[in-house]
Amino acid sequence: MELAHSLLLNEEAYNQLGEFQKAEFIFEWLQFLEKLLPVTSRADIRENQKKLVEQLTSLLNNSPGPPTRRLLAKNLAVLYSTGDTFSVYQTIDKCNELIRSKDDSPSYLPTKLAAVVCLGYLYKKLGRILGNSFTDTVGNVLKAMKNAESQGRYEIMLSLQNILNGLGAAAIPCHRDIYKAARSCLTDRSMAVRCAAAKCLLELQNEAVFMWSTDLDSVVTLCFKSFEGSNYDVRLAVSKLLGTILARALTSKQITASTKHNFRRISLEDVMELLGTGFLRGSCGFLRASGDMLKGTSSVSRDVRVGVTQAYVVFVSTLGTQWLERNFSAFLSHILDLVSQSHPKAVQSPVDAIGCRRCVSFILRATVGGLLGEKAQIAAAKEICQAIWKLKKVVDAAMSDGNLETKINTTDVTASQHVLVCALQELGSLIYGLGTTAAPLLQDSSTGVLEAVISVILHPSISVRLTAAWCLRCVAVALPSYVSLLLDRCVERLSALKSCPEALTGYSFAVAALLGAVKHCPLGIPHGKGKVIMTVAEELLCSASQNSHLSLQRMQAGWLLIAALMTLGPAVVQHHLPRILLLWKCIFPSSPKDLETEKTRGDAFTWQVTLEGRAGALCAIKSFVSHCAGLLTDEVVQRLLPPLPSAVDLLTQLSSIYKSYGNSLKTPSTVYRQKLYELLAVLPPKAYEGNFSAVLKELVTDLTVTDSQIDASAFLLPSLCHENDLLLLGPLLRETDHRFIEEQLLLGNSIAGGSLEYDPYSIYEKFAKGASVPKPLPPALSVISAASRLFGVMFSHITESHRLQVLEQLLNSIKQTKGSRQQIVQLHVVSAFSTSLKHLANCKGSLGSEEVRRSALMLVMGALESNNPLLRCAAAECLARLAQVVSDSAFTAGLAQVSFDKLRSARDVVSRTGHSLALGCLYRYLGGISSIQHLNACVGILYTLSQDSTSPDVQAWALHSLSLIVDLAGPLYHVHVEPTLSLVLMLLLSVPPAYAEVHQSLGRCLNTLITTLGPELQGSSTSVSALRTSCLLGCAVMQDNPDCLVQAQAISCLQQLHMFAPRHVNLSNLVSCLCMNLCSSYLLLRRAVVACLRQLVQREAAEVSEYAVALVKESKEDFTPDVNIREIGLEGALLGLLDKELDPRLCQDIKETLTHMLTSMAVEKLSFWLKLCKDVLAASADFNTVASIDTTQEEETAKGDDISALTSDSDDRFHPFRNPRWSTRVFAAECVCKIISQCENAGSAHFDITLAQERKQRDSR
Repeated sequence: MELAHSLLLNEEAYNQLGEFQKAEFIFEWLQFLEKLLPVTSRADIRENQKKLVEQLTSLLNNSPGPPTRRLLAKNLAVLYSTGDTFSVYQTIDKCNELIRSKDDSPSYLPTKLAAVVCLGYLYKKLGRILGNSFTDTVGNVLKAMKNAESQGRYEIMLSLQNILNGLGAAAIPCHRDIYKAARSCLTDRSMAVRCAAAKCLLELQNEAVFMWSTDLDSVVTLCFKSFEGSNYDVRLAVSKLLGTILARALTSKQITASTKHNFRRISLEDVMELLGTGFLRGSCGFLRASGDMLKGTSSVSRDVRVGVTQAYVVFVSTLGTQWLERNFSAFLSHILDLVSQSHPKAVQSPVDAIGCRRCVSFILRATVGGLLGEKAQIAAAKEICQAIWKLKKVVDAAMSDGNLETKINTTDVTASQHVLVCALQELGSLIYGLGTTAAPLLQDSSTGVLEAVISVILHPSISVRLTAAWCLRCVAVALPSYVSLLLDRCVERLSALKSCPEALTGYSFAVAALLGAVKHCPLGIPHGKGKVIMTVAEELLCSASQNSHLSLQRMQAGWLLIAALMTLGPAVVQHHLPRILLLWKCIFPSSPKDLETEKTRGDAFTWQVTLEGRAGALCAIKSFVSHCAGLLTDEVVQRLLPPLPSAVDLLTQLSSIYKSYGNSLKTPSTVYRQKLYELLAVLPPKAYEGNFSAVLKELVTDLTVTDSQIDASAFLLPSLCHENDLLLLGPLLRETDHRFIEEQLLLGNSIAGGSLEYDPYSIYEKFAKGASVPKPLPPALSVISAASRLFGVMFSHITESHRLQVLEQLLNSIKQTKGSRQQIVQLHVVSAFSTSLKHLANCKGSLGSEEVRRSALMLVMGALESNNPLLRCAAAECLARLAQVVSDSAFTAGLAQVSFDKLRSARDVVSRTGHSLALGCLYRYLGGISSIQHLNACVGILYTLSQDSTSPDVQAWALHSLSLIVDLAGPLYHVHVEPTLSLVLMLLLSVPPAYAEVHQSLGRCLNTLITTLGPELQGSSTSVSALRTSCLLGCAVMQDNPDCLVQAQAISCLQQLHMFAPRHVNLSNLVSCLCMNLCSSYLLLRRAVVACLRQLVQREAAEVSEYAVALVKESKEDFTPDVNIREIGLEGALLGLLDKELDPRLCQDIKETLTHMLTSMAVEKLSFWLKLCKDVLAASADFNTVASIDTTQEEETAKGDDISALTSDSDDRFHPFRNPRWSTRVFAAECVCKIISQCENAGSAHFDITLAQERKQRDSR
């Protein structure tokens, strides 16, 4: 490859190479040329320009792949911009000629595409220098698009984007034509084309005034249509376009006022109405939407609503923090109105309501939580509180101690429920994020935050009561001093209002939520509080039967309080254990005869109360087992067991009870099942082994029920798949900034995701992530999940004959169903069986005889060829677990042979993807691959599949499987490294960028190959040097890929290379790449950037910091508009990112990176670090207070420095950190402490003014 490092192409060396080596050689030369041209003198370039142009243009006819044609185009553009432009028109004419060619053969397509790309980069770089030639070029390109296939349309859109970028306002004559072409591409069947069209239109709107004036309505409607059937990348690109255009339309008033043209003026209300139309009516016209609403059908698809939600966030982010602060009241009013009764059809069903609430909560969290500083957040919290007061006036004004027991007129109040849920959720999140700085907000009597939240605890809607309770929990976690006060207040109100159903449930929710907050508070609460709550709970349960009007609420409240009390731990619970066990014993009938008597006496209502009460008791005991394991002595376990047979007996009778008393018992009986399954799963199986048969029979029935229409794969299977395999299934299953709203698109139309009202008992559970509201799924789904987990536990404890019987029963159930129902049953069964294999593997158990193995294999193999890709992933993992449990080399070889045979004969995508993944997973839990014969067979067949260009899915799955094989084979794979690297490079250079999933799999392959080579990459032999060059070449190709996840993998690969062979990785280029992507809109790319920086600064902190500043100063292009590395350095940029970032994992990585940099450089760059910390700490300090401090000191010479340490610049506009968050300021203070500690170790001059002055004088000489 060294022969490629020259200004002119070494044609002699090039001609001696094979076909693939030629492609690799050309790419290496073009890459070298890209670095060489900017630093070569103009005289040298002019001397060689004619020959160089000939060599570059001749490459157009060599069918260059996507990365090669981009590099070729860039080099041509740089060559003409640096050298003479005499022959540029000939090059443009040649490109146009190639595009006009009538040759439509597949072999000629890369040449046409290369010509299109070249034109784009030439006009981008040279712009107006090329005169009016652009009109012919644009006309020619647009004409070619009419007959172009998806790759052509994709490249044409990106090329037009570049042409617009280079020409600016000069391209106005072509704007309408480009706009017309891009419109059609924005609703293209290819998602990659839609993304490219969105980028083209985003560039177009910079100069095309009509897009955000006269044609604004049309553009907005077009964006809504583009969201239909879109994927994550399209929603991201189109929402950016839509949000930016609307922001431009709003802020263009000043521009239009100064011009003579009569443009349409757009107000904030107009913009909000346009976005609101998309959110509420979707992409169809007004009349059709109205017609659908009259019929009672919703016309808004979820992907449109999610896309519009993202556009709201882009719109506000584009306008900025100050705009949001000034317009927050109007913005909040509009956003909350989206879920109000002004638009009843948007929330006509619980599913629609939950989906809309999620979207509204996301908008508020991303804007209020992500953009506003601490002071603005406090102001926003006050505004939200005012909204709550307004909504609650109907109820609150009527409530006093005298009339609380009267029933509120629910027709006036329920209209506000969804608005209140969203407002309370955001208020809770804000207070949680503000932490102790929220104290003044809560102490402000004019706002009355706590009063507002507590007032809605009595709202008729259970959703509002639960959210208010969760909001109080956030207050308690943020300000632990409030826990006891709030508990006292809520317990007192609960005791006083025992005759009000809303108060019973509302205040019990609040007490339970506050008890759940105690584990997050370092000092806890006095043990006496537990005694008070236990007494109240006991009274509620004992009085439940006295008043039928309140029996249900008292039963629910009593058991909820006991379940929440368990979270306080053994120290509190042990004092109340005898009473709890007595209540547990009394809630169930003491014998089967009593249960039969119950069945004959009850009615629908008494059974509802009974089932709710017993479900609550089961939940309380589960909470006891989970949180008080230290109290589970043999004696206590023996006292827990007697009611269990009765609980199981009731389980077996539920279907007959449900049939007798009708639909009203459907939900209570489902919840009872769920809670019993959850309890049994945490108890020792021996405790209920006498009931194994009865429970298993019910589990099998639940797992194979055919009336379920809900595809539960999105919540059941991800936890059963290996996290690496989930990468195959697209961004919806990965962590993104939009996961909160995107995950609802994974589920069917009958469910929008989880919500707190589905399971009030989740109110006291530990926070899953940050301050996220608990999102339990509906009982119909939760019971399947609970059944699956319990089946996993029980299957490993039943006899072999019983296992065979159960497996055959499950197989028969799958065979007896058809179509979509069969897939649902299959998914339930596979999830349950996969869980059982995990349990067997953990306890090192055996599966059983040959017959059991055969049945198990039939079950897994059926799923391996399912149409559901998630089910195929789960089946492949299940196969790996099966091999682990059986642990027999002959059996494992047999499994591999089944897949080999299938892959040789099958031609359908489903079989090929499923079985190729099975090969990669098979040895995952067997300590790796040890058979050379098996390895060779796997590599051979996966090589073939990975080159199947007719199916990108097959390629992606085969390459992913190959990456697993590389990892599992370890040193055994060394003989295959070179051909595999060649394969990876060949595909990277030839696979179209639209097939992002293939490139992502290629990235994983390259990463595992680098890991396999490891420290060997440091070697100096010819073979190692060639391998290292190939790895670096692969990284370079991936860095230039348009897909952000591929770019993240490129960074990860370079990070690996830097670890194993640091001398051979160009640190300057790597730091440049990291700086460019520091503020990417993709979470996984930001994570990759910071993870790489964290590694780099551990060894080369000073170099990384210097490179970042130098690169930004040298570059004419602004790397990252969100951060100013030029002024505040990489360290300041990271602090700025920390202040905006909401992802906890990424925040932790940023802190660690800054800590490493501080440890390495703080003493040498003391002034810089102190100023950086001061800027953060002083950004929102109260300087009126500081000014009153007497700073008179004996050392007059130091007075100026002391004052400057306490005050900030008078002009806040130029402050690098405007209103940083409390958490950022705390970290800055911690940094100051570390700096002081570093200085203390460095020498006494830092703390002795005399020594410091002497050093200053010495240094100045």
